[in-house]
Amino acid sequence: MEQYLRYILPALFSFFLLFQLYYMLFVYRKLKVYKVKDLKENIEYPPLSVIVCARNEESNLRMYLSEILEQEYPLYEVIVVNDCSSDDSNWVLKEFKQRYKHLRTIDISENAHTRHGKKFAVTLGVKGASHEHLILTDADCYPQSDQWLKYMAQEFQGNIEIVLGYSPYTRMKGLLNKYIRYETFQTAINYLGYALKRNAYMGVGRNLAYTKKLFFKGRGFATHMHIPSGDDDLFVNQNATRTNVAICIHPDAMVWSNPKVTYQAYKQQKKRHFGAGNAYRNKHKLMLSIQAFGFIFFYFSAVLILILQPYFWPIVVIGYVIRLLLQMIIYIPLMKRLQVRELIMWLPIMEIFHFFYISYMGFMSLFRKNIHWK
Repeated sequence: MEQYLRYILPALFSFFLLFQLYYMLFVYRKLKVYKVKDLKENIEYPPLSVIVCARNEESNLRMYLSEILEQEYPLYEVIVVNDCSSDDSNWVLKEFKQRYKHLRTIDISENAHTRHGKKFAVTLGVKGASHEHLILTDADCYPQSDQWLKYMAQEFQGNIEIVLGYSPYTRMKGLLNKYIRYETFQTAINYLGYALKRNAYMGVGRNLAYTKKLFFKGRGFATHMHIPSGDDDLFVNQNATRTNVAICIHPDAMVWSNPKVTYQAYKQQKKRHFGAGNAYRNKHKLMLSIQAFGFIFFYFSAVLILILQPYFWPIVVIGYVIRLLLQMIIYIPLMKRLQVRELIMWLPIMEIFHFFYISYMGFMSLFRKNIHWK
């Protein structure tokens, strides 16, 4: 019996290795072979309502709003929901409205007895929208090109009611910036890959589109209004089907944003994001939990072997190399496509950071309290 017990750890490591290879081949590879669509000719673009929620975003509105207002698109409006701003956002928006007739604003006043989150602001924006097709982004975001709306809108074909865009973070100096951009990339290939497998479970509100009809059919955010975050991923999680979701990752359709520059600010941001995960559909919670545990235990079992059974080190090395080679084959084209190509050489180091990040955030989720939007 003892001679078999000594093989338990190597067997577990091999099992988790196969687990990792599955995601490479059957989730991420879906995105690797996906053919990015160019703009179609002679297409009739639907009228759009672009919704931007802003709370104390005076400087970002000055810097980025014109990029959204100057899209090359036949018919669209931009609705900025000025959500209880105490800065000069109101005056900035008045200046913009004098120059851009398709800009509309909705003002929310602070209520001393009630504190609302972003979902309330988004809901008012949707209710105030003139058009059926909606595109959402944030005040601190700017599109890659003036063709952004066209690329997103052309995906509304047939039964499509949700379009998942991609929103990378700008490149800055420092290790934190590298990891934020890597984690954003890792999250993107996961939700985009699963969307291509007809199992969409989330989207990112910096670049997301859906129909007004779907919003009201699903009762908006009614079932999770009490959760501070999730105006984007929970909406997609609850309303996505096997046939009503498309993705849009053309370079000209990407929407950029500046990342957090301090660890504490980034930690607060991720707490908000993770806070919505508990409200995912049960099948998606199970799916993502299995995926996270598989990733954690792949490295954990490898470390245990090297500490407790170092004579099995060739198994760990061979397994790690196989995984890394397949990962590079699939990730390199994806990193180029998703605007993080300079992180290719950082991949092994970013993987280690990601291991600790997933482990830490999973543990902290057990003690998480409500986090406000701003």
